[in-house]
Amino acid sequence: MSTSPDTFDPLAVAVDWLGAGRSGDLDALLDLYDERATLECDCEVVVLTGRRALSAYWEPKLDCLSERAFSLNNMALTGDGVQVDYQSYEGKPVRILFRFAPSGKIAHTSCGPLGLRCPA
Repeated sequence: MSTSPDTFDPLAVAVDWLGAGRSGDLDALLDLYDERATLECDCEVVVLTGRRALSAYWEPKLDCLSERAFSLNNMALTGDGVQVDYQSYEGKPVRILFRFAPSGKIAHTSCGPLGLRCPA
């Protein structure tokens, strides 16, 4: 996927993110994030920054994926990114909001249980 601002497709990055998660490929997942990316998780009430922290967050989840993990329910462009409703690593419904750096890498994600939070 090209990361040129002229050809950047945020929906494609979100699809790649789901694919990396579904396949349990930690390196591919992390490669989609900017070096200084942040993640806010309402389920675990954590805010993380940087590849090392993201790796520590995602590694145990990718090691125990449910059969429905990372299955897409809905996806839409928002004013500043992409909103994705999908099945968590446990197979539970989750909404994640992606914001992107100019490079096309993920700059920020914010996620929580679907139906228990308002979209940003």
